[in-house]
Amino acid sequence: MTITDGNALVDDLAARIRAKIMSGEIPIGAPLRQADLAAQFGISRTPVREALRQLQTGGLIEVVPNRGAVVRVPVPWEVREAYEVRAELESLAARRAVDRLDDATIVELRTINTAMYERSLAIAAGTVPEHDGTDNDHFHGLIYRVSGNTRLTRMLGEINDAFPRNVSALVLRDKPRHREENFREHEALLEAFAAGDHERAAQLMREHVLSAGEHLAQWYERRSSTVFTG
Repeated sequence: MTITDGNALVDDLAARIRAKIMSGEIPIGAPLRQADLAAQFGISRTPVREALRQLQTGGLIEVVPNRGAVVRVPVPWEVREAYEVRAELESLAARRAVDRLDDATIVELRTINTAMYERSLAIAAGTVPEHDGTDNDHFHGLIYRVSGNTRLTRMLGEINDAFPRNVSALVLRDKPRHREENFREHEALLEAFAAGDHERAAQLMREHVLSAGEHLAQWYERRSSTVFTG
């Protein structure tokens, strides 16, 4: 195997482990044992070790004394800082999207929002299994793409990739009030889009993201005392 092939294998493995963490299949605080991962993916421990090192550098996992690598539990202040930046970037994305959204895309956004709300109700009722939280990502991601700024989209993706995406779905499941707020805030944003109101769309998006970030930070505050990390 060449060095290039080895690097590609490590990058692919890191991406696959990351996907499992982001979806919640590997939960926060869970150990990442090299032997188990090597057996799961049918490879040697060496690329697993390098992939874990890559994820550690990215801040998604950490090495804890006497435990080894574990999925890192984000510190609440980190969440608040990240969402403060995200709020400004998404506000810009919303402002730019106003002139670029057609009626069909607004309908698509409304369909995604309704489906997300109905799914969260069903999850809370226990009639469908837990979800990976990608509905909300689809909603916001569509706005990113419509904004027409590639660098903006990439920066937002980097912020979102810092935290497991399934947790947002857990926040909505655990708190009915947050679920209702999320749905209404999305609907208000869609009304601003439909009205062509740049300022209101930007303001609503900023407030929505800051509120979501605070809910997420509080969720981690509650969980940090119950997840063993040392």
